[in-house]
Amino acid sequence: QVQFVESGGGLVQPGGSLRLSCAASGSIFSAYAMGWYRQAGSGKQRELVASITRGDITNYADSVKGRFTISRDSAKNTVYLQMNILKPEDTGVYYCDTVPARGYWGQGTQVTVSS
Repeated sequence: QVQFVESGGGLVQPGGSLRLSCAASGSIFSAYAMGWYRQAGSGKQRELVASITRGDITNYADSVKGRFTISRDSAKNTVYLQMNILKPEDTGVYYCDTVPARGYWGQGTQVTVSS
């Protein structure tokens, strides 16, 4: 059974940084591109904010370009999201999944950007 476990969220002031981690089962990690998705509030759709292919090609939503960096560690079956210069509009629950998403949503990790 596929499982993702996200961690690293928290409360941070505008301009601060956080690093999110997503541990994935080995078979999924090696077979698909991976992405970080953000859900800004209950009832809102999850949006893809960053993705990385098996060949380490990355792509970002315009809203986070230049501030967020996605990376993966194949040895640890882990995907990371380094988030810098955080803004209040970055607030939300962050999930990882394959790209395109297959619905293997974990519990997510809450990121709150507020002064």
